[in-house]
Amino acid sequence: MTRIPDAFPDPRPQPPEEPGPNECCGSGCPLCVLDLYADELARYRRELAAWKQRHPDAPE
Repeated sequence: MTRIPDAFPDPRPQPPEEPGPNECCGSGCPLCVLDLYADELARYRRELAAWKQRHPDAPE
């Protein structure tokens, strides 16, 4: 039996890449890479929670 791929795939969200240890200069930049990472991580967690609701049988 051949499975036909979904017309609208819904891939699992991928976590953002964590900044490297030397990417923050420690000078209090208004858009620090660590702040941007925290924002992206929060967005990822929201998207993952919504995705898990749409795919309750998906493996962890």
